[in-house]
Amino acid sequence: MSVFNALVSPAGLAATVAVAGCMQAALGTFLVSRFRWQEKRMDRAVPMPPVSVLKPLHGDEPLLEEALESFCTQDYPQMQIVFGVQAEDDAAIPIVQRLMERHPDVQMELVIDPTFHGLNRKIGNLINIMTRVKHDVLVISDSDIHVAPDYLRHVVGAMVPDNVGLVTTLYAGLPASSTLPRLLAACQINHNFLPGVMLSRYLGRQDCLGATMALRRSMLDEIGGLEALVPHVADDAILGRYVRDRGKDIAIAACMTWTTVGETSMREVLAHELRWGRTVKTLEPAGYAASAIQLPLFWASVAVLAAPHATWTWSFFLGAWGWRAVCSFILDRTLAQRSLVLPSLLLPLRDWISAAVMVGSVTGTRVAWRGQTMHVTPHSVMTPRSQPASPGD
Repeated sequence: MSVFNALVSPAGLAATVAVAGCMQAALGTFLVSRFRWQEKRMDRAVPMPPVSVLKPLHGDEPLLEEALESFCTQDYPQMQIVFGVQAEDDAAIPIVQRLMERHPDVQMELVIDPTFHGLNRKIGNLINIMTRVKHDVLVISDSDIHVAPDYLRHVVGAMVPDNVGLVTTLYAGLPASSTLPRLLAACQINHNFLPGVMLSRYLGRQDCLGATMALRRSMLDEIGGLEALVPHVADDAILGRYVRDRGKDIAIAACMTWTTVGETSMREVLAHELRWGRTVKTLEPAGYAASAIQLPLFWASVAVLAAPHATWTWSFFLGAWGWRAVCSFILDRTLAQRSLVLPSLLLPLRDWISAAVMVGSVTGTRVAWRGQTMHVTPHSVMTPRSQPASPGD
C-alpha cells in the first residue's frame, strides 16, 4: 500500500512522467544514431537531374559564409545556386560576391529585388528568386544551413520514388561559439527536438522541416506556387500539408544538416523558442502538449520539490540526470558537436527553460519575426499586430 501511495502522490506521478521521458530519450538517441549510420550508405547510381538551389538571405549572420560555402562545394554534376536579398545594402551581398570569386566554376546568381509580396518576407524573397531559376528540381534551403558535399545527391535521390512529392532533411544545432545562450539553444535542438522528430517519424508522422524543402516545379505549381505560402509563418509545415493533401509522401533524405545557433543573449533564445513554440502549438496543439514528456529532468526536479525530504526523489533525480547525460553525450558524438561535456551539465537548466517556454507558448499567440510583431492563427496565418497586445498575449 505504501508503494501505491508513493506512486499516486505528486512526487510519484512526476517521477512516472520522468521515467517515460528517459525512455523516450533513449529511443530517440538510438533512432538518431541509426540514421547517421545509414547516411553513409548511398546509391550513387540514382538519376541526378539538374538542380536549382534557392537561398533566401537577410543580412549577415554568424557562420553565414561557412554555411553558404558548403553548398558551393557539392559533389553534384549540374546545379545552379540562386541567392536572393531584398535590399541593395544587404550585408549578405559581399559574402555572396566572395563566394562567386572563389568558385567561378559554380553557376551562381544573385537577385536583388525589393518587391513586397506579403507578410512572410522569406517567401516573398523566394518568389523574387524564382524569376531566375532554370531547372525543374528545386531545393529550398535556409541561409544558416550547413551541409556535407553529398547533400544534394541524398536529397535528389530521395525524390526518385513516384509517391514522393517533397523531400526534407533533419537538422542539428551548431553553436557559432561556446557561449551559454548558444549552448542552451543547441541543447534544445539536439537533445529534445531532433530525437522527438525521429520518434514521431518512426510513429508515422510526415513533417516538412525548413532546413530543406525539395520538390519538382510541377508539384509547386500544383499547390498554387510559392504565393500560396505567403500568408503563413510556418511555411514549411503548410507546404508539407499541401503536399500530403495531394496524396504524396514527404521523404527524409538520408543525410544530416546543421543549423547555425547564433543567438547572442538569452533574450534572443527565448524569443526564438517562443515563436517556434507558439507556432507549433497553434498548428499541432495535442502534439505540442505531449512533447512535455521530453523534459524528464524537469519532472524529476518536480518530484524533488514535491517531496524534498524523501531520499528516493533525490536519488531518482540524479539517476535521471545521469541517464540523460549519457544519451546527450552519445547524441553529441553522433552529431559531431564540438563541446561534449558542458551541455550535459546544463540539462536540468535546459529542461526548466523549455518548460517555461511551453507555458509561454500556451498563453499567447504573439510572435516576433524578422522585425515584425504578429499573431499566429490556427492555420498558421500571420496577422499584423494593429494595436498593443494585452498582457495575456
